[in-house]
Amino acid sequence: MSFYVYIMTNKPGGVLYTGMTDDINRRAYEHREHLIKGFTSKYNCEILVWYEPHETREAAFERERRIKEWKRDWKIRLIVEMNPDWRDLADTLI
Repeated sequence: MSFYVYIMTNKPGGVLYTGMTDDINRRAYEHREHLIKGFTSKYNCEILVWYEPHETREAAFERERRIKEWKRDWKIRLIVEMNPDWRDLADTLI
């Protein structure tokens, strides 16, 4: 089983949300459809712009916590390195 750290946004350069999940497809769908009320629903963070797989829940949790402490510019750099066009990566997941 894989675990994922991910970043969602509402538009390129917009609001950023960092999260963690064990099912990236399901979680991206939940964000897109506003199935879970909270930050991403309130700010329309529906676009998966970055994700990173991890072998253990603990590793993913640690990485998520570190990224949440980062400055916004660092998060944007992370996104641009993987996804310079800020396209929705949920469309590329299997």
